[in-house]
This record gives sequence, C-alpha cells and structure tokens, in this order.
Amino acid sequence: MSERQDGMTKLLIVVDMQNDFITGSLGSPQAERIVPDVKAKIEEYKRNGNKVIFTRDTHYDGYLTTQEGRHLPVPHCIHGTQGHLTSSELDADGCEVFDKTSFGSLELAKKIAGLAQDIDEIELCGLCTDICVVSNALILKAQLPETKVTVDARCCAGVTENSHKAALLTMKMCQVNVINEE
Repeated sequence: MSERQDGMTKLLIVVDMQNDFITGSLGSPQAERIVPDVKAKIEEYKRNGNKVIFTRDTHYDGYLTTQEGRHLPVPHCIHGTQGHLTSSELDADGCEVFDKTSFGSLELAKKIAGLAQDIDEIELCGLCTDICVVSNALILKAQLPETKVTVDARCCAGVTENSHKAALLTMKMCQVNVINEE
C-alpha cells in the first residue's frame, strides 16, 4: 500500500457490489442508483494509490437449508453463478477480492488488523447498508477501536430507505464516521 501525498493511507472496502444485489434476485433501484458513485469512489482511491478490497457475499448449493436461507429464502450470490460476480461496471482490476460467507466477516477484520499499522482510515461503501455494511463496519470498529472507520451514505443502499437510515444511525452511535448523509 502506498502512502498518499498528504501522508495518510486509506483503505476502501467495497461491500458486496454483486450482480444479484444490484440487478439480480435481490436487486433494487436504490442499489442501481449508487453504482456510479461507488465507481467514482473506487477510481479516486486507485488514483490516490490507496488499497481497495471488494467483498463478495458467497453462498453454495444448499443455501436454502442454512439458517440464513431459512430466514431469507431467496437464492443469491451462489458461488460460480453470474449473480455472485462483482458488477462489471466497477473496476476491480488490481484489487483484492474477499469472499465471505456471512453478513460480517471476522476473517476480513483479522486480515485488516494485520495491516492496521499502515492504515489511517478504513472506508466502507456498498450493499446492503442495513445488513453487510453495518455488520462489517461494527466488526472493524471493535477490532480496531483507534482506527477511523467511515461509511459513505451516498455510496450505500439498504433493503429499504428506513432500514438504510436506521443502520446509519446505529453506526454513528458506535463511533463510525458517516459522511454524505442526505
């Protein structure tokens, strides 16, 4: 990871910007609307020499028999399908892709904790604000309490507008920096 000109190093985590969450089985107009802003943010981070990690919600055959599948009986992000892939509108070239099998990933937090001495700020964006973004933001804040964790509300969408706003409020209450809130 290179150091920015201002001496700060930032890490962007693009959460689950996958076909199934944008235009597929769990897609929504709100998810489609954030794609250009997420794309611009990725380009900004790359241009500034900062690291970008994409997470992918990852499920397998038999998803409907899992606890999540019983509560959300909509097959999505099944490994090896088109829906599992990151949107082709987003440039993941040169970025790490991290497959996670639950809303929030302790493994991702541990991996980032290993980089923490080189990171001044972690920023998250993506889908869904009220499930995977909030889960990962809170895990990262717990793992790295002295690291600034930021979520860009303009680059996130929730299952509903109300649950999106509730997740942003929850994160703010837990000292996650929420920016670009409308």
